[in-house]
Amino acid sequence: AAADPVRVFPGSMGRGSWCNEHDTIHKRLDIIEETVIKTVEHLESEVKSLLNTISETTSNIPIPPGTPLTNIFDGK
Repeated sequence: AAADPVRVFPGSMGRGSWCNEHDTIHKRLDIIEETVIKTVEHLESEVKSLLNTISETTSNIPIPPGTPLTNIFDGK
């Protein structure tokens, strides 16, 4: 009987330690997820603001007739 492994059944007292660690990890992941979402929302807002500023600035720059327009998103 001494050589038999100790059996821990779900819901028994033996699961407390790893269960607490599991819960702690999930809580930390929830915090990280919330932080990432807020960061992405903030960055989206900043990018929109920058694009609006660029759009307003470029629309106020006079372009001489015959000047070829360059597409900065062309990738060339």
